[in-house]
Amino acid sequence: MGRLFGTDGIRGVANKELTCELAYKIGRAGAYVLAKDKKDVKIVVGMDTRISGDMLEAALVAGICSVGADVFSVGIVPTPAVAYLTRELNAEAGVVISASHNPVEYNGIKFFGSNGYKLNDEIEEEIEEYILDGKEVPLSPIGEGVGRRIIVNNGTDMYKNFLRKSINVDFKGLKIAIDCGNGAAYKAAPELIEELGADIEAIHNQPNGVNINVNCGSTRPEEVQKLVLSTGADIGISFDGDADRLIAVDEKGNVVDGDHVMAICGIHLKNKGKLKQDTVVATVMSNMGLDICLKKENINIVKTKVGDRYVIEEMLNNGYSLGGEQSGHIIFLEHNTTGDGLLTALQLISVVKETGKKLSELAEVMNSLPQVLVNAKVSNEKKNAYMEDEVVRKEIEKLEEKFHGEGRVLIRPSGTEPLVRVMIEGKNQEEITDMARSLADLIEERLN
Repeated sequence: MGRLFGTDGIRGVANKELTCELAYKIGRAGAYVLAKDKKDVKIVVGMDTRISGDMLEAALVAGICSVGADVFSVGIVPTPAVAYLTRELNAEAGVVISASHNPVEYNGIKFFGSNGYKLNDEIEEEIEEYILDGKEVPLSPIGEGVGRRIIVNNGTDMYKNFLRKSINVDFKGLKIAIDCGNGAAYKAAPELIEELGADIEAIHNQPNGVNINVNCGSTRPEEVQKLVLSTGADIGISFDGDADRLIAVDEKGNVVDGDHVMAICGIHLKNKGKLKQDTVVATVMSNMGLDICLKKENINIVKTKVGDRYVIEEMLNNGYSLGGEQSGHIIFLEHNTTGDGLLTALQLISVVKETGKKLSELAEVMNSLPQVLVNAKVSNEKKNAYMEDEVVRKEIEKLEEKFHGEGRVLIRPSGTEPLVRVMIEGKNQEEITDMARSLADLIEERLN
């Protein structure tokens, strides 16, 4: 992780940490590094619905145009739409202004290369040198050499048409409940799923700039659970602020998380001969129940560090086609180059339609071991130091010995927030909850 870029781009409180001055520098340095020595450079810029998006877009676009690159401004679209549009419009890069699931006061900036993939560490470090080390960007064209901003009004429609081609069934006869999280999927998701023939019930699809992720979206699945049960929907789907992830709900109101989605889709793809190398890529945060489920189906599972960028890296390096995270970032590499909530929804609903089974029946293939996640509040400066503390390290070792291989302790610093995440998995929910809280308290006490 770099000095400026985290696991998923640059994040901070808008107008305080992520200022207009910084956004300008990011646009200028990013455009220069990604389009060095190229002519007629185009860069796609999209954003989510938060109020600071307009302010940061203006600064970012100014920086990009200052090095002679043109901007395709696609407005409010899901993050994965920018990855797709970057490829479709033959742009040198794509930039998303979003803080995903974070509260409205936060915003972020993340880049995609011309191939639609997130940037590697080396390119991010080069961009950081121009922003943080006072290294001068050696390009300031004048006159006709300055870049311009070009408004693209049909970005959402292009993205919807692209997604439509990823499936070969319609959704007639299904009722789908949708929580848009007042975020970037507020238009694309209800429109596309209704166009595919489903009867839809949509909530939190009236963004006003400040209600993004407020008591809604994928981090608050109880909202779509209630909607499914009150409307008799067959499936519920819930998006985060930038719609690169999805949490689903079955017809009984049970949450179907990313691990279950990977199990359902992985088995279905394998049965059709479409799961490359019969392998699913997950992260160390995935439940041990996924390992057990896939093993029964003769499907291999490969684990990476937390972060969809590491999942994608593993998939690309070894030719795998399906991977993702428990949180709902699922990558169908046959179709898109990043986690895509709406694409995942289409793939999951298609399995329901093709098999004729209820989502609850499909989800039964995997039984999750009880898992508890507790956040310890630790400053960004100290959140990586938990294993250097002897008391913390010994407590972790003691807990792991107690499990005898039937549970695990996983500690990791957040990539975007001042937190250390304590995850404990085991057979007894009450016991592991007490363990996780005690360990989180200890980490806070020792590191603060």
